[in-house]
Amino acid sequence: MGKNKRPRRHSAEFKAAAIEKMRGCENVVALSRELKVHWRMLYRWKEAAEAAVAGQEHSRPEQREAAALREEINKLKVALADKTMEVDFFRGALRNIEALRQKRVRNGGEAFTTKSGK
Repeated sequence: MGKNKRPRRHSAEFKAAAIEKMRGCENVVALSRELKVHWRMLYRWKEAAEAAVAGQEHSRPEQREAAALREEINKLKVALADKTMEVDFFRGALRNIEALRQKRVRNGGEAFTTKSGK
């Protein structure tokens, strides 16, 4: 591209037609000369079109719902892990309190905590 030339803007229809021609073409460089577009640009358009089609396939309602369910499952797994850690913490704390209570009773002192229900 020369210094005084501005980049050309191509319509979506032109790009789609170029991609179609490219699919049936054996010589992309010759096609690019015919269309007056650099051959790399043709490949960029083709990749963009394929990415857009792939994006549309992922936006189906079933896939969106499945993604939402996977996200909810992951949140629930994190919440379960947090609750498991809390339970483990309180079990350990309860064991420590029980051990201190028994140690104090063995040493002749009174328990500073009482067992529930007794």
